[in-house]
Amino acid sequence: MNKQELINMIDYTLLKPVATKDDIKAFCNETIEHGFKAVFVNPYYVEYAHSILSPHRIKVGVPIGFSLGGATTHTKVEETKEAIKNGAEEIDMLINLGALKSKEFNVVRNDIVEVVRASEGLTTKVIIETALLTKEEKITASELIVEAGANFVKTSTGFNGGGATVEDVQLIRSVVGEDFGVKAAGGVRTYEDAANIVEAGANRIGTSGALAIISGNTSTASY
Repeated sequence: MNKQELINMIDYTLLKPVATKDDIKAFCNETIEHGFKAVFVNPYYVEYAHSILSPHRIKVGVPIGFSLGGATTHTKVEETKEAIKNGAEEIDMLINLGALKSKEFNVVRNDIVEVVRASEGLTTKVIIETALLTKEEKITASELIVEAGANFVKTSTGFNGGGATVEDVQLIRSVVGEDFGVKAAGGVRTYEDAANIVEAGANRIGTSGALAIISGNTSTASY
């Protein structure tokens, strides 16, 4: 995996609740400089980030139902619509964890279906927060996401403990098959982490540490 291939897989993120407008501007300038294809910012900053990045054909993505997933479906749908109106081109929604734990699988599926519908064909990823789930729940969640018509299963927010692991990525890939998206997020901090996660089956990486990742391990990276 060479440097450009890695850059093309990374969703560069700045989701800190205390991020300022100046932080977002600097973050967007880093994105332009290094050639990342997509960034993720909180809904409040979507329009601002889009105004900076759209001339460079860099997508702005947004988390929906972040970071707990417990919002109603109606709220997630309206949040999605507003984000798209403001320039969002990718949607990362958090699954309804309480409903999943309660085995209310129709609720979980419908929640995803409605956000996918509101996304109007944009790439939609669904975060399952692997650190909070049993193996069986990870399998069930992944199956529901495929059934609901989303595009990716995403491991984690990085805000609720744990993060992407090789084992979880391998498990998700085994459930969704070769052609479905798997996004690893949370805890991917080095080139080695990224390489291991990609080998395990991820085809997208979400990270706030993108600069460290792409500059690391030059002895084994084919730049």
